[in-house]
Amino acid sequence: MKLVTEFRNSDMAKGLTAQIKNRSKRNARLMEFCGGHTVAIFRYGIRQFLPDTINMLSGPGCPICVTANADIDKAIALAQIPQIIITTFGDMMRVPGSYSTLQEAKANGSDVRIVYSTMDALKIAEDNPRKHVVFLGIGFETTAPTIAASILQAEENKLKNYHVLSLHKVCPPVIRALLNSGEVNLNGLICPGHVSAITGSHVWEFIARDYGIPCVISGFEPLDILQSIAMLVAQIEKGEAGVEIAYKRGVRSEGNLYALKLMEQVFEPSAAEWRGMGRIAGSGLKIGNNYSQFDAESMFKIKIKPPLEPKGCLCGDILRGVKTPADCKLFRTVCSPQSPVGPCMVSAEGTCSAYYQYGDK
Repeated sequence: MKLVTEFRNSDMAKGLTAQIKNRSKRNARLMEFCGGHTVAIFRYGIRQFLPDTINMLSGPGCPICVTANADIDKAIALAQIPQIIITTFGDMMRVPGSYSTLQEAKANGSDVRIVYSTMDALKIAEDNPRKHVVFLGIGFETTAPTIAASILQAEENKLKNYHVLSLHKVCPPVIRALLNSGEVNLNGLICPGHVSAITGSHVWEFIARDYGIPCVISGFEPLDILQSIAMLVAQIEKGEAGVEIAYKRGVRSEGNLYALKLMEQVFEPSAAEWRGMGRIAGSGLKIGNNYSQFDAESMFKIKIKPPLEPKGCLCGDILRGVKTPADCKLFRTVCSPQSPVGPCMVSAEGTCSAYYQYGDK
């Protein structure tokens, strides 16, 4: 694999930028789906080097951001049940639910612990046999295989006190829902690199086939993204629509077959609630009946109040690409990384966080 510095070469970036400017004649609205791409685009100032013909939009590819308030409320409710230890990745601690956060629950006496992998959560379960350990399963196809593997490991180790609150989501159905909504008129889509490393490139073929929108799977370095934009522009100018891979060092057309097998073994497709987009059929992953003893939602009675959205927060609109953080009256005034109102400001991959840290130009 090439050194990462080779993917940040300024001379090559200038060459790609010139290529894009020379080829781009038609006005084009391009969306990067992945939050990791959004951060890279802002961090490296890619938008400011693009011609006026190209308008970049940010999509709903931040798993923390799209987690609905009702699901966050479930996690907080679980934390308040005696003898339950909540384990989660750090980003989730400060995400506002309807009435509280996991961080506040911890401050009020709940046992909430930050872990860096599912293996950490399994170790906590082994060390605390008299308590139930619940891991918050947040993420897309990228993280779902590791959570599936942890459930299989718990079964092998005969751990009866390890559970997962599966809030996983899969990406193709939400892209279809976004395109069907008619709210955003896209001419090209930068598809997520890490997700595609698991799923393969074939899962995006419906975008080109059914909607006539060209797609390119991108890596996360500046040259990756510029190359992907150049490939999209080439398709648009030719009037073509296909799926191309600009991240061949990480993505194969068939994906990661072993990871897909793990997901298929443990999870079943289900409907899922997406912030700002509602309930989308087939966009979630629930734990299958064969592993129901590891399903926190089945094992515990979770009672929550009717969910509430933060007043004035445009996070849902921003995730759909119909608004930007600059349109939100709370942005930089009431809402900041130090005092976030919505999850788009909390997550490192959130659009509001990227705008705040790197600017909107």
